[in-house]
Amino acid sequence: MATAGGERALMSVTYDVVAGDFVRGGEAAGKLKRVLQQLGLEPAIIRRAAIAAYEAEMNIVIHSYGGQIGVDITCESIEIQCDDCGPGIPDIDKALEEGYSTASDDVREMGFGAGMGLPNIRRSADEFSIASTVGEGTRLQIKILHKAGE
Repeated sequence: MATAGGERALMSVTYDVVAGDFVRGGEAAGKLKRVLQQLGLEPAIIRRAAIAAYEAEMNIVIHSYGGQIGVDITCESIEIQCDDCGPGIPDIDKALEEGYSTASDDVREMGFGAGMGLPNIRRSADEFSIASTVGEGTRLQIKILHKAGE
């Protein structure tokens, strides 16, 4: 298995994320955190990866019709790719602004939708890209660099 950057993945995992499933929302990020802990990565690296994965997962739960999170772990990096099905983001620049949210009032009443998801993901990543097509979906690519065992 090769990553987007051409490195050989030591481990690859994929998590399905169900739209509107607030009960299981965050499970994928929690599983990733445990895998990274078992691999002995530095707590600061694990924290950044867990934050990025959690925020991305909850964005899929809140804003999409469902999707997947794929993770490739190499000796050099943790690469997280999130793909969701519709509705897409009409203004990515606006969505990247802290505090901007399109979450419903119901979602906000549950304590989500503060508009910090994408900014927190970008802040946690060493490399970050987002592409979205209205009516189709969104792809996030997140890369967190590390050196295993250091």
